[in-house]
Amino acid sequence: MAAESKTPPAVAAQAAGQPKIVWDDSNMRSVYANVVNAAGTREEIVLLFGMNQAWHSGQKEVKVQLTDRVVLSPFAAKRLVLLLNNIVRDYEKRYGTLDLETRRQEESTLG
Repeated sequence: MAAESKTPPAVAAQAAGQPKIVWDDSNMRSVYANVVNAAGTREEIVLLFGMNQAWHSGQKEVKVQLTDRVVLSPFAAKRLVLLLNNIVRDYEKRYGTLDLETRRQEESTLG
């Protein structure tokens, strides 16, 4: 049996002549969002993040305070989709399936 390579992918990529990626988080800030919306054109995908302050059944209007807009190229958006799918899959393996329909029903009965 051949021995498996123990070289991390980042090191292997750098050895193959690709540039090393350095993550600079010196200007990063953290925000919380419980609402996200997206729209797109041929050239860009726009993600809008925000928070709804209250969600009660029977409300005539729900106000969502938008806080952040992220504009991505379609290629970056597709990479994000793949990354998020992997993260959610790993989360569900560890903690159980996320059932969005049950969550919506619970939220609509609160209040």
